[in-house]
Amino acid sequence: MFADKKKFALWLLPETLSQVDAAYRKDDCRSRSEFIEKAVLFYLSYLSAEDGHSLLPNSFLSSMKSIVAESDNRVSRLLFKQAVEMAMMMNLLANLSEVDDVTLARLRGECVKEVKRLNGSFSMEDAVKWQRD
Repeated sequence: MFADKKKFALWLLPETLSQVDAAYRKDDCRSRSEFIEKAVLFYLSYLSAEDGHSLLPNSFLSSMKSIVAESDNRVSRLLFKQAVEMAMMMNLLANLSEVDDVTLARLRGECVKEVKRLNGSFSMEDAVKWQRD
């Protein structure tokens, strides 16, 4: 095990060495050298993270990807259901009203402005108030 390792002088501040002494056993290292080698390897991984390497364990990354995928799937299903309900409402409303193309185009522009103004939070109450004004 030690045959492949190289010995060299390492100069550390006394405070740094005290921190190494306090931490290496907590990290299940058998020696300061093992702890320092792990720290150097971690720092090298940090520096090479720009090359696509990750500092996070693969199991954590896999879990996070699963959570994001499930969340994306849930949001997609809800948006689909909402789109179906909206299409039903629009078809019923279109069947009951006789709106010309110019009025419809003008209404779309006004609705875009109103939804932007309300940051996408537009309720039925907002629509009723808006139509009364």
